[in-house]
Amino acid sequence: METIKKNIYGILVCLVIAIPSWLLGKQFPVIGGAVISILAGMIITMFWKEKGKAAPGIKWTSKIILQTAVVLLGFGMNLGVIFETGKQSLPIIICTISTSLLIAWLLRKILHVPSNTSILVGVGSSICGGSAIAATTPVIDADDDEVAQAIAVIFFFNVLAALFFPILGKAIGFDTLHGDAFGIFAGTAINDTSSVTAAASTWDSMWHLGSATLNKAVTVKLTRTLAIIPITLGLSMIRSKKKQKSSNFNLKKAFPMFILYFVLAAIITTISLHMGVNSNVFLPIKELSKFLIIMAMVAIGLNSNVIHLIKTGGKPLLVGASCWCGITIVSLLMQHVMGIW
Repeated sequence: METIKKNIYGILVCLVIAIPSWLLGKQFPVIGGAVISILAGMIITMFWKEKGKAAPGIKWTSKIILQTAVVLLGFGMNLGVIFETGKQSLPIIICTISTSLLIAWLLRKILHVPSNTSILVGVGSSICGGSAIAATTPVIDADDDEVAQAIAVIFFFNVLAALFFPILGKAIGFDTLHGDAFGIFAGTAINDTSSVTAAASTWDSMWHLGSATLNKAVTVKLTRTLAIIPITLGLSMIRSKKKQKSSNFNLKKAFPMFILYFVLAAIITTISLHMGVNSNVFLPIKELSKFLIIMAMVAIGLNSNVIHLIKTGGKPLLVGASCWCGITIVSLLMQHVMGIW
């Protein structure tokens, strides 16, 4: 109760800004509520320098609410369906994720991009955009400027993918009688669910495939989302070992508990669906998760330095472009090798 009293002003500020951002995100899904909210926070903070009593609550929202949102994401996971789809798409997913992380690591060394920014762009590009950034942020102790920069980069290439991938798919000769090939491509090469949905739905409309491409793409995308677990655990271990001597390494302290709760949520969902529970039961929780991410992004925007982001934005954008191109090429190459396309 004391925590709520201390942080209530900042929480309410984030809530008030998050509601219209969430509604606008519904109207413009390719942009999404997370991007709208972080932009709103960044604009407001240009005029509202001194946060006063709201400051602690804004910081609390950017950390605790963000972790809570990631936990609730687990209620959108049916592990049975994901594992079934993963048999076909898993090799592509592993290769695209590895490619993105390798490119981000190499460019961090070559261009001297800040480590956290490079990690967030690499993880966001390869796994699931804003959700992956949300899960990784507390693990690597990224600051709000780094998160804002990564979100901006990911958003830019999300929009490009949603607009141009259906055109690319037609140009390179994807099968237009079935949605599998383009669905796998969209699900493995586009990082954010909203843009995956937009691109797959466009392909379905172009070739009158109903929702075949969309269903395939979203399921592949959910399979990718599971990579949050090993990636965040690995980053947590690496970071903890750097802080401590190897002999003093404490696995319990290094383990991000909110990721464990995320896994438990996914297991609960899977067991419940297997027992016959209607999937619609979990829709409000999934929606709440999305809203809490938007609320946390408001807080991150309010704590961001816009001028600093503009001055330092060139290199992260280059990292994002390289990751995006690498993922696209590897996804297409792997599909070709596996005989899917």
